[in-house]
Amino acid sequence: MWMAGGGVKAGTTYGQTDEWCYNIATDPVSIHDLHATLLHQLGIDHKQLTFRYQGRRFRLTDVHGEIISPILA
Repeated sequence: MWMAGGGVKAGTTYGQTDEWCYNIATDPVSIHDLHATLLHQLGIDHKQLTFRYQGRRFRLTDVHGEIISPILA
């Protein structure tokens, strides 16, 4: 994914795939981590952001989601 501006370090490459670009070799990032990082950059606490569905509160980042701090400026 390509990200520009918004507090992301310029020219940063994070993670690596194998030689066939099929499997993750180093620094895997889940969709929950990506959402947590994007929400952090928007000034929203991903642990407090919930929505109600069928009588239960859900988080966009579920019970996972860590901010990817090495890519942040």
